[in-house]
Amino acid sequence: MNQIDFIKGNGLIPVVIQDNTTLQVLMVGFMNEEALAQTTKEGKVTFFSRSKNRLWTKGETSGNFLYVKEIKADCDNDTLLIKVDPVGPVCHKGTNSCFNNDSPKGFLYKLEQIVNQRIDDDVKDSYTNKIFRKGINKAAQKVGEEAVELIIEAKDDNGDLFINEAADLLYHLLILLKAKGVTIEDVEDCLLKRNNK
Repeated sequence: MNQIDFIKGNGLIPVVIQDNTTLQVLMVGFMNEEALAQTTKEGKVTFFSRSKNRLWTKGETSGNFLYVKEIKADCDNDTLLIKVDPVGPVCHKGTNSCFNNDSPKGFLYKLEQIVNQRIDDDVKDSYTNKIFRKGINKAAQKVGEEAVELIIEAKDDNGDLFINEAADLLYHLLILLKAKGVTIEDVEDCLLKRNNK
């Protein structure tokens, strides 16, 4: 990261906080040099609170910390984008975001994490884990079954059933991707490369 320009903002820079998994914008705060240094050192987002006139680590009273995954400066080096793994709601009003922008967009990545966690932790009563433990053939079979059910629903006029079958297909595809050691991001990268040709 280049040298950050704290002078332009009289010692403070705006910081956009984004969920590392869903890419949802969670909040905006301000940092001075000391807050940035503490954030970098501890791996938890610390702001400079203008109302308290002191450093303030998000979650210091609630326990809802923002664990840093990546810090990027903008092109003028006077604003930061910090991608985080949030613990609990970010907004003091109890919502995931201070912008009232909770949306299902990006949830597929969160679901991928849940699928991976249930498999990695070998959760015994998890349907996800049971399918995975039966091997590639079973995971692939389930994807095939769900694809056929989706095709059947596509020929009918029940939109809710079609959406449910599409959801089942995506869910089982996540299990198969895990079994093959592939991520959604790998698939997106392939699609991006195709699009750029």
